[in-house]
Amino acid sequence: MRITGLYAALLALLVIALSIRVSRLRRLHGHGLGDGGNRSLACAIRAHGNAVEYVPLALVLMLVLELNQTWPMLLHVFGIVLLVARIAHAMGLSGSPGNSAGRFVGAAGTLLVIIAMALLLIWQYVVIHVVTSSLA
Repeated sequence: MRITGLYAALLALLVIALSIRVSRLRRLHGHGLGDGGNRSLACAIRAHGNAVEYVPLALVLMLVLELNQTWPMLLHVFGIVLLVARIAHAMGLSGSPGNSAGRFVGAAGTLLVIIAMALLLIWQYVVIHVVTSSLA
């Protein structure tokens, strides 16, 4: 489970960095809870929250794929795309609450990786369990 561990560690550092950014902005603007109407704080909170919402699901899927002995290079592709997507999303959302290239690339990349991993797991189940058991 070293491959998933690598991306879990890298993504954990990203989530921590986003959390630290929220904490610093809260101190700077004097808002212990919520965003107090501050646009940059609201964007930082959502960048952190969005990562916390999507990263765990993606890592669970990646871990199960790794446990299924999925080709390591494919796991690295998923991990790299996910990491780059999450960084792009955080940068895009941190810069503006509106639409941005970073937000689009980040959201699309994250969703595509999650969908691809989910479909691969379904395919692995069908091939390994359904087809194999019907041949036996």
